[in-house]
Amino acid sequence: MYLFGMKKIVRVLELAGGVMDELASPTGPRKEFINNHCSEFMHMIKGIQSTLRDEIKSACEYRPFEKCDYSCRISNEICSKKLEHVLAQLDAMKQAIDQYHDAI
Repeated sequence: MYLFGMKKIVRVLELAGGVMDELASPTGPRKEFINNHCSEFMHMIKGIQSTLRDEIKSACEYRPFEKCDYSCRISNEICSKKLEHVLAQLDAMKQAIDQYHDAI
């Protein structure tokens, strides 16, 4: 599962890099290329987000010590905050993409 998730993250980064390269192209960006890459990017991000939520949820259900779940709760809270931060960054990226599309 870990390797599969890493491949998805690498693909997302490749898509973002491809869009950035296209935007920096001296001949100007190709709209269809950018649209396709952005659509695939957002689709993959949703899949990654869903996987992360499922992993966090399953981690919350796991209790190695029945009477002591402090470390698990703290770990899950930290993961949750990290996920919120990533989602905020993704929302900002989506707004930038939408602004780009509106400008075209």
